[in-house]
Amino acid sequence: MQPPVTPVPATNLVQPPVTPAPRPENISPSNNPVLNSVKTNAIQLVQSDSTIATTNNPNLPSKKSDRQQVNLNTDTTTALRNINTINSTPLTVTANFQTLANIEQNRNNEFADYFGSDLSSQITSTKNIREVLTDIADQTGKNSAIIYVTAYPEELQLVLYTPGSEPILKTIPEANRQKLMKVALELRVQITTPNKRYIDSYLSAAQKLYDWFIAPISAELKAANIETLLFSMDEGLRTLPVAALHDGTQFLVEKYSLSLIPSVSLMDTNYRPLQDTRVLAMGASEFVEQNPLPAVPVELKNIAQQLWQGNMFLNEDFTRDNLVIQRESNPYPIIHLATHANFRPGKVGNSYIQLWGTEKIKLDEVRELGWNEPAVELLVLSACRTAIGDSNAELGFAGLAVAAGVKSALASVWYVNDEGTLGLMTEFYSHLNDTKIKAEALRQAQLAMLRGKVVIAEGELRGSGTRGVVTLPPVLEDIENDNLSHPYYWAGFTMVGSPW
Repeated sequence: MQPPVTPVPATNLVQPPVTPAPRPENISPSNNPVLNSVKTNAIQLVQSDSTIATTNNPNLPSKKSDRQQVNLNTDTTTALRNINTINSTPLTVTANFQTLANIEQNRNNEFADYFGSDLSSQITSTKNIREVLTDIADQTGKNSAIIYVTAYPEELQLVLYTPGSEPILKTIPEANRQKLMKVALELRVQITTPNKRYIDSYLSAAQKLYDWFIAPISAELKAANIETLLFSMDEGLRTLPVAALHDGTQFLVEKYSLSLIPSVSLMDTNYRPLQDTRVLAMGASEFVEQNPLPAVPVELKNIAQQLWQGNMFLNEDFTRDNLVIQRESNPYPIIHLATHANFRPGKVGNSYIQLWGTEKIKLDEVRELGWNEPAVELLVLSACRTAIGDSNAELGFAGLAVAAGVKSALASVWYVNDEGTLGLMTEFYSHLNDTKIKAEALRQAQLAMLRGKVVIAEGELRGSGTRGVVTLPPVLEDIENDNLSHPYYWAGFTMVGSPW
């Protein structure tokens, strides 16, 4: 167990696990010149016409072995650690295709175990990673990079994949798992504690995490002109608000658009622009057992009738049957649900989306809604919370797009109050029509928030993306002092699944 830290003022607090992650196999730096001089070396990734990792690939580890440790040989491990100690810098080593395939396999197995299904049948792309990144760059004009983050007991490992270069693997011995989890939790504590929303007490943790996650690969990101980062996170890190990482001058979201993926092989990598599509906006403002969301009627009307084109259904019309009927009658590419959604510890069925009254859709029932026939391009859950530090709750959140059968999902890892959510959603939909990728629309919304362009004054929401102003409901008219530029209001919102 990790050392005790300041408790989080939120429900469902669970300490992050310190279970060691499985090592990728076939990392073979023993014959690499890096043992004599620290240089960047490429992972030799074999080109393939098939998906890089599937759960039924006989050449990859079986499901039951997904938690086994696969270690570097003793001599190599000792040498690598000695080099890192001497140079005090991250070390890059050479690996082959199997290294990347094993990381993918381990990620897939975790999500398959949690959702209780063979996720290989849900893999939609047969392209290898390089082809995916190159195709996306050609279609959007933006270069993307994939970062696999794995936290071992003794070190942090990053595998970076960019379109024009061979992937690289870097180790950061300073960031052992226990230290990493403690700092990650501290970041969330400092951001979400109510009485800290007018100070920058989060900066120390945000800068330390930037030093571990981004600084070691910053030169490669700059050289490849990367604009979008896709993070495949290890257990305990899947609800980390990466947008709030800070280099001492800027937040990470000021440099890149961001997304959280379970793995590449569990992601829909096809690109489809969302311009001129329609949205199905549904939600509830009153609840039987949960706090009301008084801004929801304004949110739905603003999205479906002003910022976008679509249909809205509120309260009594927000039922499972109506959700199915509306989607069957019109294959909306965007579904926006303004309601409580909880990702909870334990079985997948413990997590749910709240409908009107006492009706809920459990996370293991979402696929029954048929949102993958045809595929929903974007699912938005505007009022979410995720149990802190619980691995199952994390899997539910990070696997939301997979579970729902949608390409991308926008949700928050913690509950944000009504006025903050309304501000971010208004900005997001305003920019969604102007940007080529969804993650960039989210980034622009977050930038508007953090730069103070979204404010509440005289009973109105005013922002860069609003068409005029948005009049708030009477219960929110007197709220004018919230500091909407604080990361609490924007950093928890995460694009899950494809950023494109």
